[in-house]
Amino acid sequence: MARVYVSIGSNIDRQSNIRSALAALRESFGQLTISPVYESKAVGFAGDDFYNLTVGFDSTLDPLAINHVLRDIEHRHGRVRGDSGWTSRTLDLDLLLYGQLISDSHGLMLPRGEIIKYAFVLCPLAEIAGEEHHPVSGVRYSDLWAAFDKEAQQLWRVDFEG
Repeated sequence: MARVYVSIGSNIDRQSNIRSALAALRESFGQLTISPVYESKAVGFAGDDFYNLTVGFDSTLDPLAINHVLRDIEHRHGRVRGDSGWTSRTLDLDLLLYGQLISDSHGLMLPRGEIIKYAFVLCPLAEIAGEEHHPVSGVRYSDLWAAFDKEAQQLWRVDFEG
């Protein structure tokens, strides 16, 4: 069984889509560890602000099967995947980590590169997995977050009842 972490984001009907996504993830994977929700500006395009959070769960499914479930949940929430990832979206579910697996196959890179690149991914991950270590660097997520340039990408914690 692997410990899995998934990033959740939405900037279209954010509260409703995130609540519904959490319900769908619970239905598919069982008990979730859920980070606080953060709001941030859209990155890479002009759009409404995003809500982002991270969930963790244990699974016996392989990474490709988990990714398939995530894409199905996105599709059921009206997510349309285009040529560019830089657009508004109803729901974005990204598999960040699958235990300590390091892999780049079938279009799925683990650990996901966005972990160390974006505050809206690293901060919520550090909240629920701060003592765990990045599979490549070996650095704890809490230490990666402590060293992150928080002025470059600002976040605001949101009171959110999921």
